[in-house]
Order: sequence, then structure tokens, then C-alpha cells
Amino acid sequence: MLLFQDLAQDASGEMLSEEKTLSVIDLVFNGGAGSVIIISVLFIMLGVALYIYFERLLAVNAASKIDKNFMNQIRDHVTSGKLEAAKILCAQTDSPVARLTEKGISRIGKPLDDINTAIENAGTLEVYKLEKNVSVLATVAGAAPMIGFLGTVIGMILAFHEMASSGGQAEMGSLASGIYTAMTTTVAGLIVGIIAYVGYNHLVNRTDKVVHKMEANAVEFLDLLNEPL
Repeated sequence: MLLFQDLAQDASGEMLSEEKTLSVIDLVFNGGAGSVIIISVLFIMLGVALYIYFERLLAVNAASKIDKNFMNQIRDHVTSGKLEAAKILCAQTDSPVARLTEKGISRIGKPLDDINTAIENAGTLEVYKLEKNVSVLATVAGAAPMIGFLGTVIGMILAFHEMASSGGQAEMGSLASGIYTAMTTTVAGLIVGIIAYVGYNHLVNRTDKVVHKMEANAVEFLDLLNEPL
């Protein structure tokens, strides 16, 4: 009797261990063709979102780095009339702030409004460069949950179609396949959407900090031109 109990416990333990070791690949491929197609699309969207996030993050981090003494050196060159030296310094510094400053230096001698306009136009181009492809993250964040919900609808349609075809006597296994597709695609869509949404907001926040730094340095440069020589 004890032997049968041990065998039963071992069998139940093996069944539980098999259930617990269900892999992500099993979750994808056990949901049928609809689940595989939709989750594959979501996987591609996730790859695109991650690539854009890390590529833009590196670009924004590079744009935010600038020597703290940069503006002091620009001030010394401009006040001493060494405009070419100031331009060379800007050219050697690869950052949006340096490019805006170089644009302003190249307009020295013209009315202050013209210099300000030139800096603003250059700033618009720099912001555009920083925000390149970031809108794709916002698109993925909004589209991924909807694609997952599409899989949910397809899965439920399959389940109800099975019920209708069998006259209300459908087997649980057949119904479970449709419901399985519905649940897995919903979860996948939400995961991709959340990752893209968080990445998008983080990039926007980091880009705003760079833009504020650009504006602060532009104001400092214009104040420099207003100082009496």
C-alpha cells in the first residue's frame, strides 16, 4: 500500500514539475497559428523598440556631455576678439551646444535679433536630430497592446466558432486552444507596450534636459554679446 502511495506521489510530483517547466517557446507555439503570427509580430516590434531606445539613449548621452569650461573659453576668445579661435574650439567640440555657439559666433557683427534667430533655427535642427525615430517608440507603445487585443478577439472567435460548430458540445481542449491564444497575445502585447512606453518617456525626459542645457548656453552666449567690451 505504501509502495502505491509513493508511486502516486512521485507521479504527481513529476506532473507538477513538468507543468512548472513550461517555457516561453511553449507558450508561443502551443497557442496555434494565430498566436504564433501575432506574437512574432510583437517580438519584431519589441526588437525595433529596444534598438531605437538604446541607439537614441547613446546619442542623447553623447549630446549632454560638454566641458564645463567651454563657455568660459568662448567668453575669453570673444572678448579678446579671437573669433576664429572660438570657431575652432566649437568645431572641435562635438555637441549641440557647441554647434549653436558656432552658429552665433558666425553671425557676430549683425543685429542681435539676427543672431538670436540663427541660434533658434540651429537649435530646432539639433532637437530634430535628438528626437529622430523616438516617435516610433510611441507608436509601438500604442500599437502593441492593440495587436495583442486583436489576438484576444481572434482567440475568442475561434473558441465560440468551435462551440457553434459542435452544437454547444465542444470539448474543453478545443475551447482551451482559442482561449489560450487570447490570453498569450494579450500578455505579449501588454509587455511590449509597457517596455516601449517606459523607454519613450525616459528618452523624452533625457532629451528635455539636453534642450534646457542648449537654451541656457544660448542665453549665456547672447548675454555675452550684450556685455560692454
